[in-house]
Amino acid sequence: MRIIRRLADGELHSGADLAQALGLSRAAVWKAVHKAGEILGLEVRSVRGRGYRLAAPLELLGAERILAAIPHQARHRIERLEVYADIDSTNSHLMREAQQGAPSGTLCLAERQRAGRGRRGRTWVSPFGTNIYLSLLWRYPLGPAVLGGLSLAAGTAVAGVLEAEGIPDIGLKWPNDVLWHRRKLAGLLLEVAGEAQGPSLVVLGLGLNTRLPAAQAAAIDQPWTDLDSVAGLGAISRNRLAARLAERLTEVMVRYGSDGLGPFLPAWERFDRYRGEPVTIRLADQSFSGLHAGVTPQGALRLDIDGNIRTFQAGEVSLRPNAI
Repeated sequence: MRIIRRLADGELHSGADLAQALGLSRAAVWKAVHKAGEILGLEVRSVRGRGYRLAAPLELLGAERILAAIPHQARHRIERLEVYADIDSTNSHLMREAQQGAPSGTLCLAERQRAGRGRRGRTWVSPFGTNIYLSLLWRYPLGPAVLGGLSLAAGTAVAGVLEAEGIPDIGLKWPNDVLWHRRKLAGLLLEVAGEAQGPSLVVLGLGLNTRLPAAQAAAIDQPWTDLDSVAGLGAISRNRLAARLAERLTEVMVRYGSDGLGPFLPAWERFDRYRGEPVTIRLADQSFSGLHAGVTPQGALRLDIDGNIRTFQAGEVSLRPNAI
C-alpha cells in the first residue's frame, strides 16, 4: 500500500525516488511494485530509465478527507469510521463487529473486497480502488420485522445523492438496485439481526460502481454501468461521494426509526422505473409474471396478475423486467 499510495497520482515515479522515500533498495522497489500490481489487480507500467506509473490514477479513500466533507451538523451521527485497503466484505466485517458491541453509527469502507456479496448469495465484483464499498451499522429498539422497508428508503437516499451530483436519469428497481438508463449502477444489501420484539440491528451495505473495468465485470449477468461512463472519467470524487452517501444514509436511518417508510414513498415512486410495466418475480423455484403495481406502505411489491393483486416481501424474491 505504501507503493500504491505513491503511484496513485498516475504520474511517473523513478525507482530511485521510490527507494529513497520508502527506505528500500531499488531491487526491493521493483519487487514491491510488481507484487502490488499482481495482488491488487492493478496495471502498473514500467518505463525503462524513467520509473513506474499506474495505467490510470486512483483517488484512494481517506477517513480524514471523508469526515471533513461531511457537514458539521451531520458528523455526530457517525460514531466510528473505518477505512480498509483490503477486506473480505464490509458487511461481514460489521456484522462481526456488531456482535462485539460496535456502536450504532459505525461506518466501514474498503478499497477492495475479496468476498463482496450481493443479494441471494451473489458475488459483488469488487476491484481495488475504483468503486465505493460501504457498510453502515445501525441499532434500533424495534423488532426486525419493522425494518422491511428500510432498503427502499436507503435506495431513495442513494438515488438522491447521485441526482444531486448531476447524474441524470437515475432510477430504482425494487427492492434495492440503483439504475442509470436501466443499467445497474449500484446495489444495496441489508442484513438484520435481533429479537422479535426488539432490539435489533441492521448492517446496510452499498456497492456503487464508480469505475468498473470491463474485464473485471465479465461475470456480471445483467446490464451494468459506472459513474465514469456516465459522467466522465474522474468527474466525481470518491471521497466526496462517500461523504455525501454517509451523510444521507445516516439521516435516513434516523428518520426511518422515528417515522418508518412513509416519508420516503413519494421519492421511491418518483425514481421507480418499472411501475406499470410487465415484470417477472422469481421466488425460489417459482416465477410469477404480471404488471408492477407499486409498493405497499410497508415496502412490499404489488404485482397485478390478471387483475388480482399479490404482494411479495423484499427478502423473498427477485424482480426482473420481462425485457431482460
